[in-house]
Amino acid sequence: MATEVQSEMVANVWKVLVAVGDVVSAGDTLAILESMKMEIPVESPLAGTVTEVRIANGAQVQEGEVIAVID
Repeated sequence: MATEVQSEMVANVWKVLVAVGDVVSAGDTLAILESMKMEIPVESPLAGTVTEVRIANGAQVQEGEVIAVID
């Protein structure tokens, strides 16, 4: 079953660290967001394979927006 990883706040995407097909472990950083000059890591809640990356460097994300999908 696929798991959607969502943004917890409105922020800018500073750096995407994974790509489709990457195998991740629980706690691995998927991306780093920037808000109010603070870097916020977005971590994988589980181990699996990244099946979708829905953000890009420099984009802005909204609260609840899907960042990646892990299966």
